[in-house]
Amino acid sequence: MQWTKFANPSQLKRRHVLGMNERNIHFIGRYNQRHLYPLVDDKLLTKKIAEKAHLKAPELIGVITTQADIKTIHQLVSHGEGFVLKPAQGSGGKGILVISSQEDGQFIKPSGGALSAADIERHISNTIAGLFSLGGRSDAVIVERLIQCDPLFNRYSFEGVPDIRVIVFKGYPLMAMVRLSTKESDGKANLHQGAVGVGLDLATGKALQAVQFDEVITHHPDTNAALSDLQIPNWREILCLAAQAYEMTQLGYLGTDIVLDATDGPMVLELNARPGLAIQIANGLGLKQRLKHIEKLQQPFYYPSYEQRVDYAMNTLSALK
Repeated sequence: MQWTKFANPSQLKRRHVLGMNERNIHFIGRYNQRHLYPLVDDKLLTKKIAEKAHLKAPELIGVITTQADIKTIHQLVSHGEGFVLKPAQGSGGKGILVISSQEDGQFIKPSGGALSAADIERHISNTIAGLFSLGGRSDAVIVERLIQCDPLFNRYSFEGVPDIRVIVFKGYPLMAMVRLSTKESDGKANLHQGAVGVGLDLATGKALQAVQFDEVITHHPDTNAALSDLQIPNWREILCLAAQAYEMTQLGYLGTDIVLDATDGPMVLELNARPGLAIQIANGLGLKQRLKHIEKLQQPFYYPSYEQRVDYAMNTLSALK
C-alpha cells in the first residue's frame, strides 16, 4: 500500500504510523538519556567513539575551530581531491558543503557550480560563528575526505554520495531507507532539500517504494533510473554496523546513517538521537508496530549480541506490516 503525507488519520492508524509527539515523549524521551546526546550531536565525538569501537568512518582530514585558522583549509585540501565541510554540531544537513573536485583554483560542487577560495573561507567563517549549529552556538568545521561512491549508485544518484538511514531501537534495526542525491538537493542526501528517499525491505535491502518531497515517485528525477530495481549490497553487514551503534552510544532510539564506499565498504557517517519520521513515508509503513514488538520482547531475545539482533530483525521484524 502506498500512502503520502495526505493520508487520513484512519489510514495512518492502520499502517501503525508513529507521530512526532509519541516519538518525542514515549521513545526519544523515555529511551534516550540526555547526558548521552553529545555523543551524537557533536560529530567529532561521534568519530572518536566510532574509532574506539573499531567501526569504519570517513577519513578525517582536519578540524578548523577558530576564525584565525580559516585559511588553513587550503593546506588541508591541497591534495586536490574532493572533500566535505561539516558543522560539528549541525543538524538536518544544514551547513554541509560537498566539493566533488578542484579545478584551476575553483571548488566544484556536485551540481557543477563553482566556488572561489573566498567562498569557501566565508562558509567556514559562518559555520564557526554558529550559523548552522544547534542553538546558534559557536562551532567547529570538520573536513572529511569525500567518499568514493559505490558504482552501484551511478544510475540512482546525482553526483553526491547516497546514505542509508537505519532506525535502531534497543539495538534492533527496525526500518531502513536509502537517500539519493539529486540536482535539486545539490548533491546532498537530504530529503528536505530534494533528495529521494527509497524505503528498503528489512530482510533483503530491496527497494519498496520511493518518495521525493513526500510524494511517491517511480524513477530518479535526474537519471531516470527505475528505483524499484535498486537493491543494496552487503545488507546484513550494513544492519550489523547500525546495530553496533547501540553499544557505542547506549541510546535506545537512534538513527544511523551509513555510506557505501567503493573501496572500504559500509562506513558510519553520522548518528542522530532525534531521527525524523519521513522514513515511514519512504517505506509505506509505520514504525509503531515494530517498536511495540521490541518493547514486549523478553529473554532470550532481549539484548542479545548485535548479530542476533540483526538476524531477528531480518527474519521476524521484516514480516510485521
